[in-house]
Order: sequence, then C-alpha cells, then structure tokens
Amino acid sequence: MTHQQAAPTMNGDTRAKPVLLIADPDGSVVDDVATALEREGVAVTGAPDGAQGLLQAGALQPDVVLVAATLPVIDPVEFVRAVRLARSVPVLLGVGEGHAEQAVRALAAGAAACVARPYRVPELLPFIQASSPEPRKVLTVGGVELDVHAYQVRVGGRAVHLPLREFELLQYLMRNADRTVTREQIMRHVWHAAANTSTNTIAVHVKRLRARLGDEDDQLIQTVRGVGYRLVTPGNSEKPA
Repeated sequence: MTHQQAAPTMNGDTRAKPVLLIADPDGSVVDDVATALEREGVAVTGAPDGAQGLLQAGALQPDVVLVAATLPVIDPVEFVRAVRLARSVPVLLGVGEGHAEQAVRALAAGAAACVARPYRVPELLPFIQASSPEPRKVLTVGGVELDVHAYQVRVGGRAVHLPLREFELLQYLMRNADRTVTREQIMRHVWHAAANTSTNTIAVHVKRLRARLGDEDDQLIQTVRGVGYRLVTPGNSEKPA
C-alpha cells in the first residue's frame, strides 16, 4: 500500500512536508508507521521490494529512506549502496534479531544508522526532522565537521561512523562549543530523560566518542570535574578546573 500526503499551505505559500520512503515487504508495518507519522506532518510512501523502492527513490526524491533488512528482489545492502550513489540522502536500515552482519555491511555501504524493526516513531523522527526541506546545515569545530541532515561526521576530512546516540551527543556539544554543559542538560537534550537519571552512561558514551574522534588526550572534549563536559575550539583550550 502506498501512502503520500499533499504538502500543506500557509498564507498561500506551498510548504513541502518531509517525505519518508519505506522499502519494506510488510504492508501492515508501513501502514502503522504512516498512520503515526501523519500526526507529525510527515508524508510516507511505501514500496514492497527493492526494485520498486529504487523507482520511488528516484521519482519522489524523499528526504529519508528506510529499508528493511528483509527486503526482497534487491539485497538491502545493495539497495543502500544504490540510493547513496544516486543521492546524498540518509538511508536507515531496519533490523531485527539475526541481522548483525547485514547491519555492518549496510553501514559500510553508506547507511546513516540502523533502527529497530518493528519501527518506533521516536527513533525515526530525529532523522526526518533533521532532513526536512531547509538549507543544509554543517557544524564545524576545528577539524570536526558534522552534517546535521546527512547524519555524517568527518574528522580532518576522514569519514567517521557514529552510532545514533553518539552522533546526537556530539551534535549537542558542537552546538554549545566552548560552553560547559552539565550532565543534567545532556540527559535532557540527548537522552530526553529526567535530570535525576543515572549519568554513568554519559561517561561511557563520551569515552567512546573521544576514541572515534581520535581525541586521545581529551583536548577536544574536556571533562569539567563535578559539572559536565565542554567541547573546545582550537585556540580556546583553557583547561577546566
């Protein structure tokens, strides 16, 4: 079943809605996601196999593509590679148990992230909102570049893959570069959790993020003891207390 919504109008002007293409053989799964996302102002189109998915991707120019690891006709990893070669659009792979190998191959082929299938709208929305029609935004701090829309990170020109939570953590730190953010603020804005939630998980994610970025001496992401963290720009490397 195919879903698509007309773009809403405001003051006589046409405003394009973000478009999500779901390539998934289970029509009921697509229906459920479409119904939920309609309330969020997102247009959803479904394709039951890889061949139709590629046709829809070319015709609709969606803002985000979601492909199931169970996609028939065209291997989902090859589907990811084909879409990414044609357009710079975030492609998500929907995975379940037993899809670990496909997840690794899909990320290597250019997938922005892997999400759980059955799909959860709160997990999909950040990608859709970041990729909705608006000027492309790239955050830059020193040699680190973060493409908000494509969910891509480069360090010194080298592509670095980050899991979704680490990507969102880095984005929050970069938006607040040279400012100390508390653990409670990170919990609210990145984990969307209550301020009294255990913050040990933040330290674990910061450690992993530093390793992926090559921040071996903690010069980029500094720990402000007893408070939180600060991402510093080159030339502003005052050590925290």
